[in-house]
Amino acid sequence: MGEQHRPMDVRRAGVLLHVTSLPSGDLSDAPGFVDFLADAGCTVWQVLPLVPTHDGDGSPYNSLSAMAGNPDLVGDLDVPDDGFAEWSAAQAAWLDPYVEFVALRELQDGAHWWTWDPALRDRDAAAVAEALGAAVDRVDALRREQWVFAQQWERVREHARSRGVLLFGDLPIFVSLDSADVWAHRDLFQLDASGQPITVTGCPPDYFAADGQRWNNPHYDWDAMAADGFAWWRARIARQRELFDLVRIDHFRGFEAAWHIPADAPTARDGAWVTAPGDEVLSALVETAGPGSLVAEDLGVITPAVDALRLRHGLPGMKVLQFAFDGSPDNPYLPEHHGEQSVVYTGTHDNDTTAGWWAELDDATRASVRRHLPDPAEPMPWALVRLAMSSTARLAVVPAQDLLALGSDCRMNTPGTETGNWTWRADPGSFGAELAARLGALVEDTDRG
Repeated sequence: MGEQHRPMDVRRAGVLLHVTSLPSGDLSDAPGFVDFLADAGCTVWQVLPLVPTHDGDGSPYNSLSAMAGNPDLVGDLDVPDDGFAEWSAAQAAWLDPYVEFVALRELQDGAHWWTWDPALRDRDAAAVAEALGAAVDRVDALRREQWVFAQQWERVREHARSRGVLLFGDLPIFVSLDSADVWAHRDLFQLDASGQPITVTGCPPDYFAADGQRWNNPHYDWDAMAADGFAWWRARIARQRELFDLVRIDHFRGFEAAWHIPADAPTARDGAWVTAPGDEVLSALVETAGPGSLVAEDLGVITPAVDALRLRHGLPGMKVLQFAFDGSPDNPYLPEHHGEQSVVYTGTHDNDTTAGWWAELDDATRASVRRHLPDPAEPMPWALVRLAMSSTARLAVVPAQDLLALGSDCRMNTPGTETGNWTWRADPGSFGAELAARLGALVEDTDRG
């Protein structure tokens, strides 16, 4: 692929598959999946956030830490102990708060940190040390889990480099209130004296939700973050770039303005748009991450100001084909509106699979879709896969479920629901030579790599 190229300088093809959806459910199968991609001529593997999730939730967008790796992803790969002490020291800024937080949380039977004894809630150093005195072994085990995860992921990165495959990560713009990040950096969030949010995140009422949506993440105190040059954000994106070649920023529009809902408001209707210092934050992120390494998730209702912010900082946006066929000739997701500096998808982890989506379309919409297909007679979902690969967008990414022609029962997530998500796993043998050859022929036909 040529190291002289930035990722978006050439036409590429990739596959979206979270690590938990590999047949093993962990990193054991990651090298083999990299080989499948390389054999198919694909040079990008996109995953969801690799962070530790909350018990019973499983969502990688609701994590115990924005910086740590999920120990559940650790595979049965041997990791040497050499370098553990040096790595721990180098990662101490996020690693120490994380292991303290998780160990204390376990000692508190999983209770939220803002309900802890005030000294522990406020991270009083003496109180934390005393409480953890009886959990020294657990703290050390938590550290070593992170070391093993880091070493296993680096092994995957090295193998991906050797096969010419880029790793594409995902960074949620907001973080969970019940996380090491907020507990250790309360001054960077809009919280009251007891650690409770003053306002929470969400979105206003729209066609899909009459009362809007409450996501309940705490909002950032942008003034406090600006005071040290957005050091927390710089550290966060630097950590992502240690793990990935490309990083998608989820809910990018929140850098221009975010919906602030009073914490005591019954619904999201009572919120308001509050401007964020987008240019200052993006300047820090691009400077730290390096140009050409960030992608904006800019789906939904996007204002001209959000588009202008993205373009000023050189971030490609996203084009999702399942959103393209509402009958409007101005729909930005139609293939004729993509443009080179875009990432095109058939669908994302929040969409139904293409087979499931197609099954639910009415005849008129199906006819509209067929008018845009390179081969209207080709069966779904590969017809939409071909359309994505044929796009002018420099990067085309296809969810693995679409390559496997799977139905709605295999979708990854249904937004607004709390059960049945994040659990889909590919069957052993799914990513074999026959599929690689079929995908490889399409990649070659559409001049991608």
